Amino acid sequence: MLTQLRIRDFAIVEALELELAAGMTAVTGETGAGKSILIDAIGLLLGDRADSGTVRRGAERTDISAVFELAPLPAARAWLAERDLGDEGECHLRRVVASNGRSRNYINGVPQPAQALRELGELLVDIHGQHEHQSLLRREAQRQLLDDYAGNQALATELENRYRTLNRLRQEWRDLRQASNERDARLDILRHHLRELTALNLAEGEIAELESEHRCLANASQLSETGQRVLSWLTEGDENSIADRLDQGLRELDALSRLDARLVPAGELLDAALIQIREASGELRSYVQDLDLDPEHLTQVEQRLAAAHQLARKHRIAAEELPALRGRFETELDALEHSETRLEDLRQAVQDALATYRSDAERLSARRVAAARELGERVSAALTGLGMPGGRFAIALERLDKPTPAGLETVEFQVSANPGQPLRPLAKVASGGELSRISLAIQVIAAHAARIPTLIFDEVDTGIGGGVAEVVGRQLRTLGQSRQVLCVTHLPQVAAQAHQQLKVEKRIDGENTHTQVLPLDTDERVTEIARMLGGLELTANTLAHAREMVEKAASSAAG
Repeated sequence: MLTQLRIRDFAIVEALELELAAGMTAVTGETGAGKSILIDAIGLLLGDRADSGTVRRGAERTDISAVFELAPLPAARAWLAERDLGDEGECHLRRVVASNGRSRNYINGVPQPAQALRELGELLVDIHGQHEHQSLLRREAQRQLLDDYAGNQALATELENRYRTLNRLRQEWRDLRQASNERDARLDILRHHLRELTALNLAEGEIAELESEHRCLANASQLSETGQRVLSWLTEGDENSIADRLDQGLRELDALSRLDARLVPAGELLDAALIQIREASGELRSYVQDLDLDPEHLTQVEQRLAAAHQLARKHRIAAEELPALRGRFETELDALEHSETRLEDLRQAVQDALATYRSDAERLSARRVAAARELGERVSAALTGLGMPGGRFAIALERLDKPTPAGLETVEFQVSANPGQPLRPLAKVASGGELSRISLAIQVIAAHAARIPTLIFDEVDTGIGGGVAEVVGRQLRTLGQSRQVLCVTHLPQVAAQAHQQLKVEKRIDGENTHTQVLPLDTDERVTEIARMLGGLELTANTLAHAREMVEKAASSAAG
């Protein structure tokens, strides 16, 4: 529900801030006052294209923002959650349009493209009388409304899941059949590759081990000579080895420490160093003795590495990936060798899934046919009371040749506005007033199936008056019991039925024109409706009649 609307420097509005309530709100004012300016502002906020008249003359930019309550709107909350735009029970929209035509758009403070405003707006507001935002003109929304009216939501959702399962199985079957067509050739290739990989029999991680082993074997002589030389420095040879010198120094310090105890720590350090030298010597001696100096072994390692790299180049992968490649080939070979069985299993699964889909689709079709007939009759009956005598409304269901996520038929709302005229798609109805009244009839009858909480009606009372106008007003008030309804009207019979009323006023200040929108209390409403009844000259009778209309609408609703 729209709860707040702020407009600055839009068209002839300098600054405007409105708190909007639930129920039906009538927007009235003198001819030319700019009653549709609120609708135009909301349309711009919801992604309409900005034109040269968007920014108020002399201003740098237009700034429009609104707050929507999201509590009863799971679809809008899900839309926001999917895009990480928050879901705090309220949604803040803002659009700033500069005088050069460039715009900046925000959803909950986050910059977004205008398309995002349009997508979210279709879940928040339905504008009747202008095609840009009217959801009922879209075939998908028509199907959805019919299903909601018939209580088909669960079945339609299940059918969509059935379709996805069927589609997945069909694609898997097509892929496997394509593979089967090339099966023999692919089997020969796989078996040849696996013979090579099996002959090599490379283990996981073996390449790294072979490369490390190769480095040692290729440099074995240098490693042995250097290791032996260092070993001789440490412990072997004459009395000049490091170990012998440390031992001599330790004995001399030990003797001197009897004369000066301060030498004891130095002696202890020399003793520890001597122990480490002897341990290092033992490690080096074992290393030198264990070194592999066999040239034949080196040749074997080089040949295995060469074979591995050659096979890796053939498959255009790193040698380390050969074991994993072998595993993939083995899996594919097993699948192909058993593909005939799997293909038959998939064929049967597709048939079963199709049968299940068709069973659910036929049930959904039957429910749609019954609901379409009932809704068509009820809306047709309502059109007479809305000033369209002889008008007909029908819902056409066209059978499809193949399954779709939405079922086995398309749904199209059709209307004949006048007797003798053929039914035509609702989207092609030319008259804005007729379109608004048809939409009103549908919305009132299908109110329990509503998804969009805020409805705006413009031109709904074009070409009507008297009793028909009062019927239209009552219908709007009835709709306002379950939805938020904003209605721009010039008819007192419609305005009197509203739960609240806004008056649009235009004033001229020198060369500048300003528009303001004022909420009316009960007495102000009576005065405004009296003006709508009798013009600028208000008489006691006109005022009394206006008050009677307002009180009658309120008492009828209470009763």
